Amino acid sequence: MKAIQFDCTLNPSDFDTLVVPVYADGSSNAAAATYGVNGLIQALVEQKDFQPKVGHTLMLHTVANLNCPRLLLVGLGEAEKLTVKKYLDAVNATASALDHSGARHALITLNSEVPNAEDSVWALYHNTLQLQRSFYDYSHESRGDRPERDPVLTAVTFWAEDTPAHRDIITQAQATAFGMALTQDLANLPPNICTPQYLADTAVGLGQIYGFEVEVIEREEMERLGMGALLAVARGSEAPPKLISLRYNGAGDAPPIALVGKGVTFDSGGISLKPGAGMDEMKYDMAGAAAVLGTFKALGELKPKLNVVAVIPATENMPSGKAAKPGDVITSLSGQTIEILNTDAEGRLILCDALTWAQRQFKPAKIVDLATLTGACIIALGHHISGLMSNDKTLAETLQQTGEWTYDRLWRLPLSEEYDQQLKSNFADMANIGGRPAGTITAGQFLARFIEDNRPWAHLDIAGTAWLSGDKKGATGRPVPTLIAWLLSEAAT
Repeated sequence: MKAIQFDCTLNPSDFDTLVVPVYADGSSNAAAATYGVNGLIQALVEQKDFQPKVGHTLMLHTVANLNCPRLLLVGLGEAEKLTVKKYLDAVNATASALDHSGARHALITLNSEVPNAEDSVWALYHNTLQLQRSFYDYSHESRGDRPERDPVLTAVTFWAEDTPAHRDIITQAQATAFGMALTQDLANLPPNICTPQYLADTAVGLGQIYGFEVEVIEREEMERLGMGALLAVARGSEAPPKLISLRYNGAGDAPPIALVGKGVTFDSGGISLKPGAGMDEMKYDMAGAAAVLGTFKALGELKPKLNVVAVIPATENMPSGKAAKPGDVITSLSGQTIEILNTDAEGRLILCDALTWAQRQFKPAKIVDLATLTGACIIALGHHISGLMSNDKTLAETLQQTGEWTYDRLWRLPLSEEYDQQLKSNFADMANIGGRPAGTITAGQFLARFIEDNRPWAHLDIAGTAWLSGDKKGATGRPVPTLIAWLLSEAAT
């Protein structure tokens, strides 16, 4: 993805497009007065040549007395009703309008207007993130003869003071956009290309670029270690499973934070076969792994002072004569036995072994796992907010607050011993499903059994937010923004 050159100044020069926000009553900001266009804007609104509803834009050319070729007006609606969602809609509309305009260097002043309780740092973060993200284009060769889009815009100057805080947040936002782009690329790839081996190769490539320590554990080593849960899922596939780990060391000997991402590169459901309609989207069942790799790309760009490890169990879930069957009992790496009642509840099986290995190998201070785990989470929260479960109140609240700030939101669901009753098995320590009631919670309750020493842990169910269906089908890159913002806050403490 092509990088935009971002900077901040209150005395810009040499820009070809001025971007100013406009409220419903025709008022704007100080930049409109400075450049002498507030009277023009007011007249356009009064004459109804421009209706400044949220996200409406108007590009004007060769405006009298304006020393640049273009003036882009962006509607914000009524000032007293400006919400975060509406503001971000306006930012996205700005990115779209610039993309189709021929602008090369834009002076953006939208960051001077923010919703209540937000500030200039927040505004610069979201403007930078969305403008850089607008350059994302899935252009893998598997799409056929399709030329890669080459955006014209090369530079953006924000109407803001050039301060360390402003520079830092722009750097964070741009690195986050790069991480999201890798996440999207990996998740969008066809499953015959993005295999467990491809994820392992991607991790090795990131290690070579950024200096991460990378280890890939093969099937034979998994068998020796006793990863019976991960291997049970992998049995039905011809593609060898991989347990991938990356280590970023930025804080000496401090205990790391562990990120564990589900990497089912295609989920047919196994013997408990999924319906055929929409099964192509099960290539996205590795979106947790993709987000972990995208987060590490951003970490490599930002180089914060903390230690982070990634653990990615990667496999396909396929039906075959070797595949795990409903009724099978397996032994996990932790030693706990699991009765498989549904082979389509495979994510928790590969995650439980990965969680155990991560804890024993790295002794992390905190763990966050992320997975497209349950369809029940989509029923509960839809496609806007990810599910959050945790054994630690402080960790859960911090993640949720960070998600509000990034607008990559999380909503906490409960964990409680009462739900354990649904995981009872007559033939093993636990079953791998708990029935239809509270399906997302019982999946989290299952994973909680593999957290040792009461270590702070959070589980993110991103089944509803990792990709979009329909005309806009494609990966979203979530929850990379929240993970990066949270990790940077951990580095600052």
